Amino acid sequence: MTASDRVDLVGLGMTAMSTTPGAAPQELAREAVDLALADAAITRADVDGLLVGSSQGIRPDRLGVAFAAQGGFGDLRLLEHVEIKGATTIAMIQRAALAIAAGEARTVVCVFADAPLVAGRGAGSTYAHSGGQSGTRGLERASGVLGSVPTYALLAQRWMHVSGARPEDLAAIVTTQRAWAVDNPAAVARTPLSADDYLASPLISTPLRRLDCARPVNGSVAVILSNDVAIGHPARLAVRGTGRSHPVRHRRAGAESWFGGGRRAVDDALEHAGMSRSDLDLAELYDPFSVVTLMLLEEYDLTGGAKAGTFVRAGETGPRGRLPTNTGGGQLSGFYLQGMTPLAEAMVQLRAEGGDRQVPGASVALVGGIGGRLDHHAALVLERAA
Repeated sequence: MTASDRVDLVGLGMTAMSTTPGAAPQELAREAVDLALADAAITRADVDGLLVGSSQGIRPDRLGVAFAAQGGFGDLRLLEHVEIKGATTIAMIQRAALAIAAGEARTVVCVFADAPLVAGRGAGSTYAHSGGQSGTRGLERASGVLGSVPTYALLAQRWMHVSGARPEDLAAIVTTQRAWAVDNPAAVARTPLSADDYLASPLISTPLRRLDCARPVNGSVAVILSNDVAIGHPARLAVRGTGRSHPVRHRRAGAESWFGGGRRAVDDALEHAGMSRSDLDLAELYDPFSVVTLMLLEEYDLTGGAKAGTFVRAGETGPRGRLPTNTGGGQLSGFYLQGMTPLAEAMVQLRAEGGDRQVPGASVALVGGIGGRLDHHAALVLERAA
């Protein structure tokens, strides 16, 4: 076998995304890995690196490095558990690409699995108990601020105040995402959605309605990276550029601490790729709440100077827009599997496997990941290889 200097994504495996309790993360991860190996037409014997990611918080079924044995691997040169919240997936891709380029490994599997839906308890309860009981989180809990919905509602209120965004902008994000999801067989919410349907959705924490919030699932996605040109899916996707930014927020003083610091991650990824924003055919952004897509479109300078709400309401993120965005329905209507959601959809689009939602001629994609309350930003530029 021969190898190149370029590192490519050569395999993709996705389980069914379930909204009901079922298999544990380890079982889901093994299934996703099996599917990715079959997609790349290789076996575990061809793999010498494994990176695993899991949802934050200490949970008994959390995926970790023990999955190497649970997943049937052996004789690995690279084995790590990566944890940067929602930025983890892109961090895994970055780590794998650097390891392959340095000769530390040849073919690396990256896998994320989660199963927040358990019998007798909803996903909201599972996520609400992550983060610990001390420090700022402890004070929040004592005040009744549990989980991400109320904290992102506070963030949304502040951003709408400083940016002039309107509730109609949130509605435009939600309905556009749903329009994409209608044609995505993997999406868990595919019923067409109107603006009136959005307004009929109950408020959970002002200004966020139920439809403004992501759809958690039990599921797993695995991807495979390699520089071995003799293996892999026929549609190889080159990792052209990566970037990360960690603003290190301090929310204990009066200064603005919600926003800023993310654009550098995209700038670095594009510079690494030797590209500009005009080269992008689509963007797949981390969107746990509708307001986050609006914020990131502006933060990452993807709207050509327009306000994000105006950009979305004009249809620019839709099927015939200037920058098709979250083309599988994102995490709002597709499925919430943290950073693997945008990565998997980018791979589907660049492989031209999107069916009725396929973006014609798509060859370059930006994938974005965030962690915490915009505490971590990660960006990845992928290109369909010649």
